[in-house]
Amino acid sequence: MRTQPEPVRRAALAEAAIAEIGARGSLDVTVARIAKRAGMSPALAHHYFGSKDRMLVAAMRHILRDLGFSVRVELAEAKTPKDRLDAIVAACLAPRTFERDIVAAWLTFYVHAQHDAGTRRLLHVYQRRLRSNLVHAARPLTHQPERLAETVGALIDGLYVRHALSDTDPAAAIALVRDTIRKALR
Repeated sequence: MRTQPEPVRRAALAEAAIAEIGARGSLDVTVARIAKRAGMSPALAHHYFGSKDRMLVAAMRHILRDLGFSVRVELAEAKTPKDRLDAIVAACLAPRTFERDIVAAWLTFYVHAQHDAGTRRLLHVYQRRLRSNLVHAARPLTHQPERLAETVGALIDGLYVRHALSDTDPAAAIALVRDTIRKALR
């Protein structure tokens, strides 16, 4: 029997970390539980990541890679600046991003970022990238693209928090943000 290559194992551990965080609803997870969920030994998990914190950062990177891919797919279809704004919102608030485990991971990573420099840096990269994409799309549409980008980013983050407390329909969330954008552009 052939073993899986390292990138596949790392991805499996990142997905297992996300699922374990979702199941626990917090970062109160152990490397042993994550490894078990991934079908690996704790020693192998430690070999790949060295610590639980590094594994958690890898899980966040995994989520951000998926999000980045979704944004690129949506933007590929966009023809106008308004379409670009709509595409970014659609990717950020797609049904996949509202899956219980993903929402739990986002919220716990925000909390973890208050105490962990690696997580904080990663979240800052995400926020800067989102802001940059939004500003680029909004620049031809408004004299205040930065303000619109900040508003839309805050709405997206707020909708994640709201979803954690009560189910939010992704389509309704997208419609809310798009409606806000349209009002801001008038």
